[in-house]
Amino acid sequence: MREIGIGLIGGGYMGKAHAVALSAVGAVFGTALRPRLVSIAASGRASAERYRAAYGFARAADDWRGVVDDPEVEAVVIAAPQATHRAIAEAAFELGKPVFCEKPLGASIEDARAMVAAAEASGLPNMTGFNYVRTPATRFVRDLLAEGAIGHVTWFRGEHTEDFLSDPATPANWRTSGRPNGTMGDLAPHMINCALALVGDMTELSARIETLHPTRPGPGGPVAVNNDDHGQMMVRFASGAMGHLYFSRAATGRKMGYAYEIHGTRGAIRFDQEDQNSVWLYRAEGPEATRGFTRILTGPAHPDYEPFCQGPGHGTGYQDQIIIEARDFLRAIETGEPVFPTFRDGLAVARVIETAFASAEDGRWHAILQE
Repeated sequence: MREIGIGLIGGGYMGKAHAVALSAVGAVFGTALRPRLVSIAASGRASAERYRAAYGFARAADDWRGVVDDPEVEAVVIAAPQATHRAIAEAAFELGKPVFCEKPLGASIEDARAMVAAAEASGLPNMTGFNYVRTPATRFVRDLLAEGAIGHVTWFRGEHTEDFLSDPATPANWRTSGRPNGTMGDLAPHMINCALALVGDMTELSARIETLHPTRPGPGGPVAVNNDDHGQMMVRFASGAMGHLYFSRAATGRKMGYAYEIHGTRGAIRFDQEDQNSVWLYRAEGPEATRGFTRILTGPAHPDYEPFCQGPGHGTGYQDQIIIEARDFLRAIETGEPVFPTFRDGLAVARVIETAFASAEDGRWHAILQE
């Protein structure tokens, strides 16, 4: 095994998750590459120094350039606001450094395209941070679908619903300003990525996107909300399957509603992230009187579970998803082989979102935007 110097940009919610994952991944998965936490940057030098001390990095940088330019940083993890993703990634690739970037890939479709171009021109490993698709349960569902366990897929229903802005009295904050921070930029990418991973490419969609609460309380009075609270889309997949996706940050009572239901010609599958260690499987076989959904609890027999726990039904959690991401990133660097989801997978999601906004604007069905 050998060490690899890691630079992290962003120290908040996701920055902490990545720092913990990078510290733990070697012990959990026995990776050939062992991360060494070299440098971290945040919104300013003072905050970077706080995160450095808290997370165990060797040093704090004045800004992201200090991390990317550090000769001891061999790979970069981006957990900063979307508007910064493109510049950081392009600079890192220019210096020959692999990049892991949190979703969404960029703040716009133009950013996403440019980031894919930079990544592929460099030939370096690159990954987009869609962590929920990596749970042992959803990895198992991907295997079930690949082996045809429920036959030909005819219908997919997916949602990513939370309620952190369900109360109109919740004050305005950074999430209520700017299109990249709305529900279509924040929550929708996860479920779109899931749908693409489980069912395949989409060909067309019809979408509606709305702001439920046009103003929110601010320090000096009402503040206008200029992005979306929820959105939905009907979709057609290249396989011929139909689908419906819904996203909301105002779904009262939903805390982590990353959920999907898949119907096939020989069965069906249900999953809900609020019960992330369970998969519900229906097989259309045997006497009708004994048919029904079976609850399958994840355990060592399922993908990526055993490194965390040898007990079936004990379960994995949110932080474990990020550790799996870290393992995948290190594997991509070690082998030089792409590991899903790459920047190109992030661009595929951005294309669907851009198409959804176009459809919501004119109320028509639209073919998915091409690259």
